[in-house]
Amino acid sequence: MKAATIEFLRQRFADYYKTAPLSAPPSVEQREWAFVLFDPGYPEIRMRRHIGYPGKAELFEYARSVAPAHLYYSSAYYGMPHAPTMGEKEWLGADLIFDLDADHIVRGPYEMMLARVREETEKLIGMLTSELGFDEKEIYLVFSGGRGYHIHIRDISVRGFGSAERREIVDYVCGIGLDPGIVLSSHSPSLRGWRQRYIEALTEYLLILERMTPKDAAAELSALEGVGKVTAEEFMKRSRDLRSALQSNPSGVNLRDFATGKVIKALSAAKEGTFFSILQKKAALADEPVTTDTKRLIRLPSSLHGGSGFRVTPVPVRDLPDFDPLNDAVIFGTRPVRVDCSRPVTMPLLGAVHQVEKGESRVPEALAVFLCCRGLAELAGGETARAPG
Repeated sequence: MKAATIEFLRQRFADYYKTAPLSAPPSVEQREWAFVLFDPGYPEIRMRRHIGYPGKAELFEYARSVAPAHLYYSSAYYGMPHAPTMGEKEWLGADLIFDLDADHIVRGPYEMMLARVREETEKLIGMLTSELGFDEKEIYLVFSGGRGYHIHIRDISVRGFGSAERREIVDYVCGIGLDPGIVLSSHSPSLRGWRQRYIEALTEYLLILERMTPKDAAAELSALEGVGKVTAEEFMKRSRDLRSALQSNPSGVNLRDFATGKVIKALSAAKEGTFFSILQKKAALADEPVTTDTKRLIRLPSSLHGGSGFRVTPVPVRDLPDFDPLNDAVIFGTRPVRVDCSRPVTMPLLGAVHQVEKGESRVPEALAVFLCCRGLAELAGGETARAPG
């Protein structure tokens, strides 16, 4: 990134931090803080971390003085957050964090990725509240400023969880390690949770198989590890009865039957294929390592994201369906700025669709910041870094 572009971004971020209402998490003095600045050589990451503050006034004063490209704090609480090594920090507990990043879910135009990750976030919130017992008031939801959402749960009941307990939670929401025998043997009168999702996925898959020719269906099943042609053919003979049982009496499905049990267990163990894809769509695709990490650094809500120029924005859970990051997280305005774009870009922003050709052109300041942050453009020659006035 050219020096003029770095200076343009630094000054735009500085103008934001001068007057922006900043927020801080509870227990500022027990958190580790970390910053990435607009130093020469940016966007190469040179993180300044292992920093502690006695309170939010000192934190905000420093943030306003350096106008960081990225600002992070620890999900963990420490006795000595400023200690230079993790072993010296005296871990006291950590918030439960979920990270949903569109990069891990779908690839495509930015606006499409944002819409898709919002769907996953809504799905995860539903699991947390209706199946895992978290009150909606305990869920602090934040647009990451980039391509996803963070969910913070700060309830003291989860603060002491280690990586193993957090792994159990994220495995549940992601549908990892499902045992078909346990899922199907429940005698609950109502379908809910993963029992309902599993039965729906298996029913959908059976319908797909039944629409195939017998030869193609057998070939599909024979591709599963440990399933041969004879077993596949026997399974298909039972397919309609199995589908009927799943809909009327799931706990009556006989997994001891050789063909039925072998195929269902092989389907559950598969990490690819049609059934895996159907079941995965019913999971909440959270980033597992983030949740299991008891010492994670997470972006500070109300800071700016140096990869987009968007605000890391708290979103009340009830407002998520109507939240539009391409309007609601945009800080900068429409003053025209000349940039030199490295390739053509089509980008919806602030209620308009912008088509930017390769080479020099004038674009709204918000888009100029986004393109420069993304590494898609440089400030054009002769353009001033600071806004007039």
